[in-house]
Amino acid sequence: MAGFSDWLRGWFGKYRIDDPRPTAAGAPYTYYLPSENELLAVAPGDLVKIIFESIPPSDEWGAERMWVIVTAADGDELTGTLDNNPADMPQLEYGDIVQFRRGYIIDIDWAKDRLVPPPSGPERRWYWERCFVDDQILDGRLKVEYLYREEPDPPRDGDKFPDSGWRFRCDTRNLTDEEYNSPSFSYIAVGKVLNKDDSWLHLIDEPVGSAFLRDWSTGKFVPTEMRSSE
Repeated sequence: MAGFSDWLRGWFGKYRIDDPRPTAAGAPYTYYLPSENELLAVAPGDLVKIIFESIPPSDEWGAERMWVIVTAADGDELTGTLDNNPADMPQLEYGDIVQFRRGYIIDIDWAKDRLVPPPSGPERRWYWERCFVDDQILDGRLKVEYLYREEPDPPRDGDKFPDSGWRFRCDTRNLTDEEYNSPSFSYIAVGKVLNKDDSWLHLIDEPVGSAFLRDWSTGKFVPTEMRSSE
């Protein structure tokens, strides 16, 4: 006789595995996926992480990232067993069989005693150092107009990434009077700024004391004096 957990699994019974590539394309400086070489090399015995979304939606989580042990590979199609206990997905249990595509993998833990393939393309750079940035840049409404780099702030409690010293101000031409007089800003990863506006990326290694102002007639950033009011 089926138990209550079996009844729940049968009543819900559905989930979908999320394709992470559209999200990665929209956040190229903070959402890194395995390279093509790595994805093609995944084989039985490897541990891979994929994103599960509940149908109907979970009450607690929009999605759960969980590990799966690969047991079979047929071209682009992979089969594995779930290696996590879902937090709020009664339709899934540890050890369940899961089928998915290579492109849905977001992380890989290679099997022991196995030759790990080199990633394809240039070595990735991480952009997790923190910065201060106007919220109008983060929400995608305005572009960076002025950026400068000062001495980084001391580490903050609970933040494992240091301050970069970079500060970003938005295009003031399109601010309301209230926004101009009462700036709204965030302390966040530099990569989050790059996701919205990477036109200044070539300046990221400029030293402390640097400042640049965008020339809107050309779109280029011109060296300038750091504003004393900043």
